Amino acid sequence: MNCKRVVFFLIIVLGLSGSGLLARAQSGTPSGEGMNSTPAAGTPENGEGGEKKGINITEIVFGHVADSHEWHLFSISHEAEGQGETAIALPLPVLVYEPGVGFDAFMSNNFEEWKKAPDGTKISNSYEGYHLEMKMKEKLVADNGAAVYDLSITKNVLSMLIGVFLLLWAMSKVAKAYKATGSTKAPSGFQNFIEVVVVFIRDEVALPNLGKKSVKYMPLLLTVFFFIWINNLLGLLPGGANFTGNIAVTACLALVTFIVMMAGSTKHFWSHLLNPPDVPVLVKALLVLIEIMSLLIKPVALMIRLFANMLAGHIVILSVICMIFIFGMLNRFVGWGFVPVSLAFSVFMFMLELLVAAIQAFVFTNLTAVFIGQSIEEGHGDAHAHDAKHAH
Repeated sequence: MNCKRVVFFLIIVLGLSGSGLLARAQSGTPSGEGMNSTPAAGTPENGEGGEKKGINITEIVFGHVADSHEWHLFSISHEAEGQGETAIALPLPVLVYEPGVGFDAFMSNNFEEWKKAPDGTKISNSYEGYHLEMKMKEKLVADNGAAVYDLSITKNVLSMLIGVFLLLWAMSKVAKAYKATGSTKAPSGFQNFIEVVVVFIRDEVALPNLGKKSVKYMPLLLTVFFFIWINNLLGLLPGGANFTGNIAVTACLALVTFIVMMAGSTKHFWSHLLNPPDVPVLVKALLVLIEIMSLLIKPVALMIRLFANMLAGHIVILSVICMIFIFGMLNRFVGWGFVPVSLAFSVFMFMLELLVAAIQAFVFTNLTAVFIGQSIEEGHGDAHAHDAKHAH
């Protein structure tokens, strides 16, 4: 599929999305993630006076980027029958463990009725002694208030499993091709594309930062790069999950990097960290504190960088599309007139996010190599300088 067809496809998808949202805005039907749409604050609800409902942009946007116990795909409007709309969603397994009670499992479509508490929290119906509560994020709660461990296959978890499957499938396919043709024959097609990426990570990331130990850490770097890249791209699909825009996910990835750093750290690394050479005692105490803080900040920086960039991209695209029916609520003609502007900017942002998806995977992988390289440094330069001094 060439570039023109890709752009044309994106225009159709985003155009249909924007037109559907504008139509719902004009009819006064709120749009969002299934049952999670409510009137905007300060706007009247449909009632005896036939007044229009507002559109809660916050719920639309954060309902898409937040994790959920079901995978909402789209909604079918029944405005002609006066029945609102029907959410088309994929129910997911709810797995919960409660100490003293045991393990329970059921499907998320058992939570189908929602009501709103005075503080704005949405609460589902109770099932098997549990219910869902959602404000900024959705969580499973026991009816009796007991502590529970939610082990459910949520939307982000399922997206991760799909990403892992695609990663294993792609790498297995390339490995089989190398076994069949050998490494002496020039690769072609998908195998050629993967080899270009692998060589790039080896030459531009691993070797400059890890030197002779690059071969040892290449499996980790390649896994991190392809895992983040694939999940970034999956999140850009219509109805996709914002997996890498979840701070818990990026925290786990950063924790892996930190553990590998500590596991491979050398005596030279710790001696320079805790006892910097040729530094006055008073300055050394301050310098050690700064170095320890820097060591702890490194994984935090990795975590926030990936999380913030991917979350911001999703929010910008959704916000631009939502501007269509924001203007549509003011005036129908203004709303339709803004469609080309919103559509053009959405396509531009989508293409930019395709680039950002690869860049963020590269940045995370490169910083991982940099941090590991600093921790495994042997200090050969200091040893040679010491020998030269004694020889002189």
